[in-house]
Amino acid sequence: MNLIRRRLLVSNNQKIREEITNQIITALESGSLLPWRKPWSRDRNSGMGKNIVSGELYTGVNPLLLGLASERHGFQSRYWGTFRQWEQLGGKIMRRPSRVSKGQWGTKIVFCKAVTKKKGHDEEETYFLLRTYTVFCVDQVEGDHLDYLRVGFKTDTRNEVSNTFDEADALIEATGADIRHGGNQAFYDLAQDYIQVPNRDQFSGSGYYDTVLHELVHWAEHTNRLNWDRKSGGYALGELIAEIGACYLCSELGIPTNEENHHAYLNGWLQRMKQDSSFIFQASSQASKAADYIMSFSKKPVEVAG
Repeated sequence: MNLIRRRLLVSNNQKIREEITNQIITALESGSLLPWRKPWSRDRNSGMGKNIVSGELYTGVNPLLLGLASERHGFQSRYWGTFRQWEQLGGKIMRRPSRVSKGQWGTKIVFCKAVTKKKGHDEEETYFLLRTYTVFCVDQVEGDHLDYLRVGFKTDTRNEVSNTFDEADALIEATGADIRHGGNQAFYDLAQDYIQVPNRDQFSGSGYYDTVLHELVHWAEHTNRLNWDRKSGGYALGELIAEIGACYLCSELGIPTNEENHHAYLNGWLQRMKQDSSFIFQASSQASKAADYIMSFSKKPVEVAG
């Protein structure tokens, strides 16, 4: 790869990162619910964004971008696809409403591809190429034959309200993590490799699961698991990874997340994002990997993209 092409690649990647980071910064500064925290419905068609053709979950920063678009336009379904994908399925993208600015009806997501080039006889260089694609939610697509993908399609309302999350309990147990109960603090002890959380009856709503899953993402960092270096990213990065990873897990397990803005960390996250446009990409990428790793302990097949 020649020097000019390399500079253009780096410049383009930087531009994409800055545009996406600015979107997330704006959302955080607006004071609304954090873009990764959603009161997910237990409807089978809600949750983390999934591609309609591949059936895979969107990963990395993309669930955040899809979540922001859903909040902005009022979308509910988890199913997304490109213009061509919906067209191939016999769907028709709705005309852009007058209230939506030009270029804002579709949602831009990011695809990261590793490109390896030979540097010498025995050396290779790897570059990461970021490309953007525009996708549309099924809520933007006309076609009665696609109704089975929409929220509320033949929902069994008898089971909509439940205070138990058996799938989450089974997953937590399957990880084999050393989880100790008691006291008034929740944390992961890296040196001794155990999780400490208050007793279950000290939590309200689904707060217990939200907390345990947050600590399990930290637990996944251990050298015997994903082996991440906490020091290089600092405390703020570690907390953001755990925060986003827990929300990804809650979404897949049908657990509504608590409406907490975590103000104690928010200013630190904002500062880091403004200083480094790669910060949110690193956090969301590692959060996806942690969620994927933890879900791999489930005895039931779970679709989490790597």
